[in-house]
Amino acid sequence: MSNVIKIEATSKTPMVHFDPSTGSLEIKGRSIPENSVEFYKPLMDALDKYAQSPKAETIVKVQLEYFNTSSSKCILDFFKKLESMNNKGTKVTVNWYYEEDDEDMQEAGEDYQTIINLPFQMHVVKE
Repeated sequence: MSNVIKIEATSKTPMVHFDPSTGSLEIKGRSIPENSVEFYKPLMDALDKYAQSPKAETIVKVQLEYFNTSSSKCILDFFKKLESMNNKGTKVTVNWYYEEDDEDMQEAGEDYQTIINLPFQMHVVKE
């Protein structure tokens, strides 16, 4: 049942790697796709499937340099799916990475943290 999702990063879309067999999910790079909903749909579908029988622990790493408004909505929806899993007993941990001088990304992580009831760990990335 290997529904691994691997999307290579481009100048407009982040690298996405989701391995349901290990419960690890990573999103890294820039997220300014022309159609965010379309770009994130495979991940959302995979998460829906995964949520039916998730691992005991799901580890999420998010390290975005930049994302646009439509991406932020998709990311919020993505966190809501994880929050729902977390509420049902799966341990979900979100690791939010940002560069030390990137206040926008730090604030974005903090904003998601206030909206979503998930354990967030903020990590500063040294340049």
